[in-house]
Amino acid sequence: MAQAPLMHLKLLLPFRVFANETAVSRIVAETREGSFGLLAHRLDCVAALAPGILIYETEAKGEVYVAVDEGVLVKSHWDVLVSVRNAVAGTDLGQLRQAVEREFLTLTDREESIHSVLARMESGFISRLAEFHRD
Repeated sequence: MAQAPLMHLKLLLPFRVFANETAVSRIVAETREGSFGLLAHRLDCVAALAPGILIYETEAKGEVYVAVDEGVLVKSHWDVLVSVRNAVAGTDLGQLRQAVEREFLTLTDREESIHSVLARMESGFISRLAEFHRD
């Protein structure tokens, strides 16, 4: 009996490879429309991921849970590439969900602060530019 083909999963963060797994039998990911599963024979696809839990399974490790921030998943033949802004691995789903909320909410607050500062700088620059143009 022939063994079903397995996938190669690469999980990328902005500055490093978070996971590089071979022999992955299945993957479950979350989008804004809900969860979906991937098997090796599924057609190639691209999906925008929502913050949530990514699950993958290998024979050696069993089910592995990774909390991921928003990103993109690309399946091409046997290769699955997942690129996200942040990821946290864990075994307890409850603790993992709490850790993600803490990590991602902190990031969101910091991003809002940065956007606020940039908006003030931009409005100041536009005001000075308008004054310069009038002179």
